[in-house]
Amino acid sequence: MERFCGNALLSVAAVILLYLFLWKQRGGNLVITLLVTFTTLEYEQAFYIYHNYFRGYKEIFFAAAIIFLFVVLLWRLFRWITRYFKEVNQGIDALLAEDTAQIHLSAEMLPFEKKLNAVKQTLTRQKQETALAEQRKDELVMYLAHDIRTPLTSVIGYLNLLDEDPDMSAAERAKNVHITLDKAYRLEEMINEFFEITRYNSRQIQLAKEPVDLYYLLVQLSDELSPVFAPHGNSVVLNMDENLTVRADPDKLVRVFSNILRNAAAYSDPKTEITISAEETAEQVRVSFQNQGDHIPAEKLSLLFDKFYRLDKARVSDTGGTGLGLAIAKEIILLHGGSIHAESGGHSVTITVCLPRTA
Repeated sequence: MERFCGNALLSVAAVILLYLFLWKQRGGNLVITLLVTFTTLEYEQAFYIYHNYFRGYKEIFFAAAIIFLFVVLLWRLFRWITRYFKEVNQGIDALLAEDTAQIHLSAEMLPFEKKLNAVKQTLTRQKQETALAEQRKDELVMYLAHDIRTPLTSVIGYLNLLDEDPDMSAAERAKNVHITLDKAYRLEEMINEFFEITRYNSRQIQLAKEPVDLYYLLVQLSDELSPVFAPHGNSVVLNMDENLTVRADPDKLVRVFSNILRNAAAYSDPKTEITISAEETAEQVRVSFQNQGDHIPAEKLSLLFDKFYRLDKARVSDTGGTGLGLAIAKEIILLHGGSIHAESGGHSVTITVCLPRTA
């Protein structure tokens, strides 16, 4: 705008000068002097030419001068606009560059510079997310193949034993059949979890919400999971209002709390308590599950809810987890319009579920 106004003022000044010299006949002496100086004409001849050709057509000269100034101004404006388009084009090319360098444009293009840099950051982030998604997909296939292979190998092994030894005693045969059946159930559970997380990701799961008594649900669930806590001597302590309720899908909520408690049992110190506490506000209900166990670094806390993520790879055979439990829990909570997060400190780990009171 400053450049445009500056050029407009210069053009107005030039027109005024032309008006004073031509229209007001103050430029006659200058024209005659120039003709005498740069040609072989005498003063009278030069005056005659000026009088007949310049003064007689002064309107045409004045209009031509104005048109010339307008064309010059328009040309300069087009040059500026073209330069700006070139800068924008260079900025767009910079978006495709495989670097993190900032895009720099002229001062007049500062709003476009900010937008282009914002777009570049977004594209860079999306590219990183895409690469991470590809990596996660590859890891998903790898983990799934590895996890399925383990029980499948056991099933095949025990079936081979049964097939190769027809004279096996009834007790030994019953034992091997029982082990094979357990491994087959384990394989079925893993495949079901894999397809379940896929359905949640594609939003194919429908909720059947109803008022849920949280205290009664957690008491019942703790009793049902007592065989899971028994091997390490863990126990569950409830510290919450007995009349606390929330509107949710009870079956899905049981799945969430069951996965969290199983995870807590797997990573708790032996003979420690898993404390369940809850509080309600005007908008939501917060249920926290705290267990005593190794500290989890901050950079790993958010990964707890990723698919096939296992905090301790060495404990896979011990826990028997697929790495999908907390991922499924997160998908269910998000489907309810809530949130889930983890905290760690003071040799304890706390997973908190936030659910809207009404939905």
